[in-house]
Amino acid sequence: MTEPCLTFNDLTLGYHRHPAVHHLSGSVRRGSLTAVVGSNGSGKSTLMKGIVGVLKPMSGSCVVNKDVRIAYLPQQSELDRSFPARVIDLVSLGLWPKRGLLGRFTSDDRDRVAKALMSVGLAGFEKRPVDTLSGGQLQRALFARVLVQDADLILLDEPFNAIDAKTVSDLIELIKRWHGENRTIMVVVHDLDLVREHFPETLLLARKKIAWGASRETLRPENLLHARQFHEAWEEGAPWCDDDAAHGHAHPHVHHHAGDHAHDHAGTERILKRGAA
Repeated sequence: MTEPCLTFNDLTLGYHRHPAVHHLSGSVRRGSLTAVVGSNGSGKSTLMKGIVGVLKPMSGSCVVNKDVRIAYLPQQSELDRSFPARVIDLVSLGLWPKRGLLGRFTSDDRDRVAKALMSVGLAGFEKRPVDTLSGGQLQRALFARVLVQDADLILLDEPFNAIDAKTVSDLIELIKRWHGENRTIMVVVHDLDLVREHFPETLLLARKKIAWGASRETLRPENLLHARQFHEAWEEGAPWCDDDAAHGHAHPHVHHHAGDHAHDHAGTERILKRGAA
């Protein structure tokens, strides 16, 4: 059996006591290439932040195998492009886990950065200010930063949003190259046609796991319909979890906190009424 790279044990993640990813269990195989899909607000980015440790579990756990090096690329919207930095500065940040923030870069480090920029089609862009780059150029630079990190586990949150088709194609090829090097890769993707064509495995989320496995099976119409219906029936901010995996039917499971009981009961009733409508 292939060794897992990371394992989810009844993992629940969320914000301000409101769960966003509910009771997720399963493992990601070492060397696998997995798309994470679902509607906006389905928990995809939350899961990425939980894996990298930005969010701590509300319950359960996310266990990354020992000695696994992680590279995490958040959405472009979370980046401050106004920071006065050059492309070479941005890419070199990928070296700080090895060198430290005050470490001196070696000639080998500079060669690695130059090769990474060449690999993403940005040779000659070293001294360009980051705030002058197009969306596609910035994403290429960010992929170059991931390249120099030389990570075992690569997490990419919506890397194909708002970039041109040529850049998407080039970045897909780079992801496939990483996959061929037996790195473990998880990518948040919205374009299901892109997933079907390039991603062997898919995790379909609707704040809980709807399906997870081979992309052809996961993206079956009945699974997509189930995900949409569950997402639409969810009352935004309602502090409860749906853990029906063990019961075979919808069963509201409330995360109780002091003073929340009356609100939880009312929220659950609203969900049940909307789901029955």
